[in-house]
Amino acid sequence: MSDTPFAQGPPARMIDGPRDLPAGYEHPHASEEAREVAEHGMVLRVQVGSGLHGTGIAGQDDRDELGICLEPARFVTGIATVPSGTGEGRPRIAFEQYQRHTAWDRPSGLGTRSGAGDLDVVIYAARKWARLALAGNPTVLLPLFVPDEEVMYRNGAGAELVDNAHRFASRLAAQRFLGYLRSQRDAMTGESGAHTNRPELVALHGYDTKYAMHALRLGVQGVEFLTTGRITLPVPEPHRSRLLAVRRGEVPLEDVLLAVRDAEAAVEALGDSPGLPPEPDRAWVDDWLHRRHLEFWQG
Repeated sequence: MSDTPFAQGPPARMIDGPRDLPAGYEHPHASEEAREVAEHGMVLRVQVGSGLHGTGIAGQDDRDELGICLEPARFVTGIATVPSGTGEGRPRIAFEQYQRHTAWDRPSGLGTRSGAGDLDVVIYAARKWARLALAGNPTVLLPLFVPDEEVMYRNGAGAELVDNAHRFASRLAAQRFLGYLRSQRDAMTGESGAHTNRPELVALHGYDTKYAMHALRLGVQGVEFLTTGRITLPVPEPHRSRLLAVRRGEVPLEDVLLAVRDAEAAVEALGDSPGLPPEPDRAWVDDWLHRRHLEFWQG
């Protein structure tokens, strides 16, 4: 697929910011070796989450970051692995990502819920990121649309990805946005066996307002991505004010459910749009992975 129905924005610029990550931890994806791979091969690192969307509430949110890295040749053409954590004698696993939450540094460890001031960062191996992005995963697509002021690091390989974000829009993405939206909808009310880890919001407002906000956000962003190949960040007005009102619990549950139902219908309708490619541009992504890994190994 070489042609695209979507307009392209101005070329992305390279940003030479920090690549250093929090030290390793006793978690399957947080070994020191995994950290070194993620730092050395990093092509993109950005802020994601409520701070990026413009839907955060001061003093309530952690900082979420997501990135992409290229792997050394021994992990791609060979059978090299990394330890599953920092403890002695940990089993070795394939490298797929480096994941670290600074909240784990508190006495309760891995069970600690992230809060205001904490950092949650995931750096995906480029091949894993590409599989998720080609499937239309809304979360992993976000780094392709982050404004420069929220980009910590972006080299030439990362900039090329950003310039070709439209290649990931497809009917597969419509289904994935719809699935994520429905998951957030169910979680906000506890339906279908879903659970909330914010019972204080349910007690105060009758529903988990953060899940509700994310369900509506996915509707707004899903419609934009599926019709333009872009996602505007932060969420533009008047949508952002509406999302913030929902998050603050200012909108009754009945009204929220109606709005979520409308958002779900809008995304679902776009899944059958004749203007939307049935598949993402897998050939281009495969070529990018091949070229950029070779350049990384040679340089």
